[in-house]
Amino acid sequence: MKPVIGITMGDAAGIGPEIIVKSLTDKDIYDRCQPIVIGDAKMLERVKPIVQADVEINVITEVSQAKNEVGVIDCIDLNLLPSDLPFGEVSGEAGNAAYQYVAKAVELAKEKKINAICTAPLNKEAMHKGGHLYPGHTEILATLTETEDFSMMLTAPNLKVIHLTTHVGLIKAIEMINPERTYRVIKLAHDTLTRAGIENPSVAVCGINPHAGENGLFGNGEEEEKLIPGIERAKSEGIDASGPHPADTLFFRAARGDFDIVVACYHDQGHAPIKVMGIEDGVNITVGLKGGIVRTSVDHGTAFDIAGKNIADSRSMKAAINSAIELAPRD
Repeated sequence: MKPVIGITMGDAAGIGPEIIVKSLTDKDIYDRCQPIVIGDAKMLERVKPIVQADVEINVITEVSQAKNEVGVIDCIDLNLLPSDLPFGEVSGEAGNAAYQYVAKAVELAKEKKINAICTAPLNKEAMHKGGHLYPGHTEILATLTETEDFSMMLTAPNLKVIHLTTHVGLIKAIEMINPERTYRVIKLAHDTLTRAGIENPSVAVCGINPHAGENGLFGNGEEEEKLIPGIERAKSEGIDASGPHPADTLFFRAARGDFDIVVACYHDQGHAPIKVMGIEDGVNITVGLKGGIVRTSVDHGTAFDIAGKNIADSRSMKAAINSAIELAPRD
């Protein structure tokens, strides 16, 4: 059975409605999943002539009412926005609506009516004006699912990366790494890929230092102290984990198929290879959410400066939908 992917509209004053409509004219997406937009149907209708899309917007209240046909965009319409919402402007109304779309998607995921969530971008300032004081999607999702232990995964063609640390300075990142975190992220990677149908996925861990420390030649024993105990714990539980591997060759090996996913120790170690592999096709994924909920996202912002002008590139949106399909739990 094809997975049902809930696509949240994000901030409707941005490019979200455009890239959603552009993406959902692709027959391949309908061959692989059942896409359901969660947002305001009037915004989809509004951008149809802008992007020159000959599609029907099917307004529904339940997933079961979807037509699931090429040429039809099924939309659970929350009807929160005025029809003349200005493009490219920060709006508390749009910020609140963006939050409500995500809340509805989480509700549907908890009820097992959708198999994964794919998010169009939101604007933090607008969301704050709308009364929701979160840094972004990840924190909203963590709160709504009561999740404390989660991680960022990035994907590009032929490469998946999950992070021990993300948006902190390099010195702080190294301080934050410990055996427990190493073990938990390895397990998150293993469990996510297993639920997606990959049997016994191979998880490769990057070293912190050049050449993974080269037996103490580089660094101060960080690999032995912070990584190896977590790797060994995972292996003792039957997880196919290995490392630490030298980062300068590991991503090449993973991209050619030696490993299913790489555990990066810090932000740039994992992000740089993904961007090189294909920045337009990059996808940001939140894994570890309670209930096995997977969320994928475009790897760009709301682009207020080009909203409503049919300039926005939909490749990242399509890639995010395809990643949601790939990672949607099969159980």
